[in-house]
Amino acid sequence: MEIKKVLDKLYSLHQFGIKLGLDNIKAFLEHLGNPQNNFKSFHIAGSNGKGSTVSFIASMLMEKGIKTGLYTSPHFVKFNERIRVGREQISDGYIASFVEENIAFIEEHSLTFFEVTTGMAFKYFSDSGVEYGVIETGLGGRLDATNAILPLASAITTISLEHTSFLGDTIAQIAFEKAGIIKPDSKVFVGIMPPEAEEVIGRQADEKNCSKYFLKDFITVNDDYLRLKLNKKEFTIYSTPLQGRHQLFNAALAVKTFSTVMDEEDQNIISRGIANVVVNTGIQGRYEIYSENPRIIFDSAHNPEGVGIFLNEFKKVYKKYKKRSIVFTALKDKAVFEMLTMLVPYFTDFYCTTVNNERAMTIEELMKLCRELGIRSKPLAEPEKLVSGFEKRGKEECLVVLGSMYMLGQLKEKISKNA
Repeated sequence: MEIKKVLDKLYSLHQFGIKLGLDNIKAFLEHLGNPQNNFKSFHIAGSNGKGSTVSFIASMLMEKGIKTGLYTSPHFVKFNERIRVGREQISDGYIASFVEENIAFIEEHSLTFFEVTTGMAFKYFSDSGVEYGVIETGLGGRLDATNAILPLASAITTISLEHTSFLGDTIAQIAFEKAGIIKPDSKVFVGIMPPEAEEVIGRQADEKNCSKYFLKDFITVNDDYLRLKLNKKEFTIYSTPLQGRHQLFNAALAVKTFSTVMDEEDQNIISRGIANVVVNTGIQGRYEIYSENPRIIFDSAHNPEGVGIFLNEFKKVYKKYKKRSIVFTALKDKAVFEMLTMLVPYFTDFYCTTVNNERAMTIEELMKLCRELGIRSKPLAEPEKLVSGFEKRGKEECLVVLGSMYMLGQLKEKISKNA
């Protein structure tokens, strides 16, 4: 089967929507021979920062010389980005053969896109002889398809209100869902988050007899660097290849997790893991400077906490630009009203767009919300044309493309085709 037809088949599974629960994925993994039991793993959940954190952990494992699998979502341009062994993405051939071999089971059990992709990742890691897998949750944690693994350690990055229709409408409820990845007698690492979230996660860790590590207890924060206590040594993080001060905290959580689990405090391995995170893992879309002159920024902030993180960086430079444009979209289950309220003071031109996703807000829905907030917005059906045209603008202008990771992926794919 051609890879395009295979991917079309995979994407068609979105019709089954989001089905939270582990029965389907456990049955599928049993069908595949339980490949998740053939490698050790790290499991990472959180409202923001989990993609960066899994990438830092995987990069440090690779720099230690360990054969490492990395599973992330969603992809930006190409499906293969989701599943990597070392620096290499899963091949088209493996994807095609996997779907062909398992299509009868997939259809009989009405598996979702994410369930099939998760099974594929675990089987690929097993077939490739991966020693350690670093796994990012999809949505939530407790009932997420990735939660079929038994990891050595779980890390929970941040907690904020998101996916409220699925996870609950309070910080405590969302923390409970994320903490569902914690397994008995394992290690649990907790990022910087509200006290009520820490309490819920700490209680879950205690009930499951876990060792728990709260990042706040191991860091000293200064204006331009962060010092982290390891077991015997200290490690100082001045910067990372990923833009933004918040990445110091993501890197610190990753270093603490990696160092503690692997009993590794070699400063060179840790430093290389941080420095080479982009080349090792291909991570993108985190305050990504797409163009310097004029300045074009891509950011995958998709909830109020993420927008706040973006603005902490953007506030440092936005006054340099007389004209500041933003292209924005969001999924329907996000706190869109709050995100718009946060963004509007910093931009002179506001464009509303949408993405090819059943959960996405339409342009009309976004513009209606903008009108209610008194925001003068413009519809934008083809953001790639605005980005291409903007590259010819003057240095006194700035363009930000922000919102759904799906939008950034579709935009990058169209830009690459038109290049």
